[in-house]
Amino acid sequence: MVFSSALFLFYFLPIFLLAYLLTPVRYKNTSALLGSLLFYLWGSPSFFPLLIGTVVIDYYLGKNIYSTTHVIRRKRLLALGVVMNVGLLAYFKYANFFVDNLNVLSQQFGWGVLPWAEVILPVGISFFTFQKLSYLIDLYYGKATPLKRLDDYMLYILLFPQLIAGPIIRFQEIAAQLRDRRAMLTTDHRLNGLFRFVVGLTKKVFIADVLGYWVDQTFGAPFTALGTADAWLVLVAYAMQIYYDFSGYSDMAIGIGMLLGFRFPENFNFPYISRSITEFWRRWHLTLSRWMRDYLYIPLGGNRKGTGRTYLNLWLVFLFSGFWHGAAWNFVCWGLFHGLFLVLDRLFLQKALDRAGPWFALVFTFVVTLMGWVIFRAENLEQAFDFYPLLFNGAGGSLVFDTQFKWVLLLAVVMAWLPAFLPVELSINKWLNSTASSTLYWKSLFTLVLLFLCMSEVEVSTFNPFIYFRF
Repeated sequence: MVFSSALFLFYFLPIFLLAYLLTPVRYKNTSALLGSLLFYLWGSPSFFPLLIGTVVIDYYLGKNIYSTTHVIRRKRLLALGVVMNVGLLAYFKYANFFVDNLNVLSQQFGWGVLPWAEVILPVGISFFTFQKLSYLIDLYYGKATPLKRLDDYMLYILLFPQLIAGPIIRFQEIAAQLRDRRAMLTTDHRLNGLFRFVVGLTKKVFIADVLGYWVDQTFGAPFTALGTADAWLVLVAYAMQIYYDFSGYSDMAIGIGMLLGFRFPENFNFPYISRSITEFWRRWHLTLSRWMRDYLYIPLGGNRKGTGRTYLNLWLVFLFSGFWHGAAWNFVCWGLFHGLFLVLDRLFLQKALDRAGPWFALVFTFVVTLMGWVIFRAENLEQAFDFYPLLFNGAGGSLVFDTQFKWVLLLAVVMAWLPAFLPVELSINKWLNSTASSTLYWKSLFTLVLLFLCMSEVEVSTFNPFIYFRF
């Protein structure tokens, strides 16, 4: 169930929230777990038994990892948990990719094609696998204590607001809330949560979906009608679509979490005002960046083993990051592309951008990011290489965009870049979380208006994609 679907907005969410509100505090975890189980069972029923089985195994592995004093046994238990979870992710997400490439190679040599039934990707596996790994690894290093109840651990993994698209919540960030969050179950906190949810829904419905329609039309057809100006417009539109789509979904997840008494970590912080690719990754998909840093980059040695090893580690991390986003060569190349610019930042580029001034650095970084989005959005590398020349050959085009697209794109760009021109970054974040009575009044009024408009649009709309369901 996509959060912006009629099924979720009109049926699942209000019924679930009403049941959760009426549940006594001591049973709220149970209520949240039952709702989350139903949510996942609806979206991926065939994978459900395997997911529950691995969650149970993880729970008891974690308890044994934490309680065992024998060093070798603890390492073996951790290795078992890592292999099981990474193995499942590799099979469900990458088996089709490897078999397809093996068959292409086999055909080059005149050999037969392997018979293979396509593996269906379970909902949310890219996200909850990282959460399961963080639990086991944190217990192994003594950074956390295991949950006493199996159902509490199941709730941590299956909590539906963050299940299918994050934020990626590490166990340390939510452990105390799983045990007791009575302080967060207040009217003010819930009003803020509803407001945050509606802001995310508005981003998704009125910006991402409007832009996404034209982006899909363009990339779903030959580029014969596409001129240079058209290509740049579509590319900027995709950059805004993926930002408002993903950040909007994160806002909705954070908002629902607040309605349940949880506080999830932020996932975006105005990434398009970045003045280097290094800064971009401190602002884009923050929970993924921190996970990669703490559980991959630092264990690989980080920047502690010399300059050459630091550069290699950056490339490896972003190679993994690209492959995590999708089982296709264009995602691998996208990861290597960003890894290259992270290395260049450390070599000379960051100093050069600092000397060039903040506005040049901002535009340069945005253009580099756009070049990366071409690889990310294209169906394959061949389509990406067909698109790049259109950006620079000066050709005229015949693609005609409607007025709604142009105004929404302008609004999206202004909102994304506004903090670069005005000191509003901190004030916006402060206002989002404010519980002052006057602020809550205007938020509540704003929420009702936006919610009515969004639900009206969802009711009549037939175009409602979500980009990260692909990953």
